[in-house]
Amino acid sequence: MAESKSLQQAFIDELRDAYDGEKQMVKALPKMAKTAASPELREAFSTHLEETKGQVARLEEVFAAIGEKVRGKHCDGIAGIIEEGKSIMEEDFDDATMDACLIAAGQRAEHYEMAAYGTLVAWARALGQDDAAELLEETLNEEKAADEKLSALAENGINQEAASGDQTEEEPVSPRKASPKGRSVKKRAASR
Repeated sequence: MAESKSLQQAFIDELRDAYDGEKQMVKALPKMAKTAASPELREAFSTHLEETKGQVARLEEVFAAIGEKVRGKHCDGIAGIIEEGKSIMEEDFDDATMDACLIAAGQRAEHYEMAAYGTLVAWARALGQDDAAELLEETLNEEKAADEKLSALAENGINQEAASGDQTEEEPVSPRKASPKGRSVKKRAASR
């Protein structure tokens, strides 16, 4: 029977996963910035790129603090999120809709990273790795701030601009047909 892994080993695996994920984001963020039409969104992605480079360096500090070799382990989660983002950038959306979709893609990455760093902080504290926990918490706070910035951009104009484009470019949608009992088809299906 194989020996069970410890929380310390799980912590190191998660650190390696985060390290690889950040390095993948360093490659993805410039493409997102280049695709964005909004100058504010381009700036948000560019600013977060610089933060992400700092996060890579900070993870290297964490590895040093716990006496581990700096090494990544392929992060399938971020790879999948980046792949989804690439497919969005290949779509033929108008500028405002593309920006709204880029925000959504960016927030998927931020939420994934916030979950990972939240876990890393908790595990570092449980393991008595207080220096590592503080470094990881700094990154967690940056990820939260990046997510909040993207939300603000979406809520303060980009989503509305994308929605306004939909209302002026498409024909009006006809009302749903009612069923014989007077309920819409959608409501009838939902009540089953």
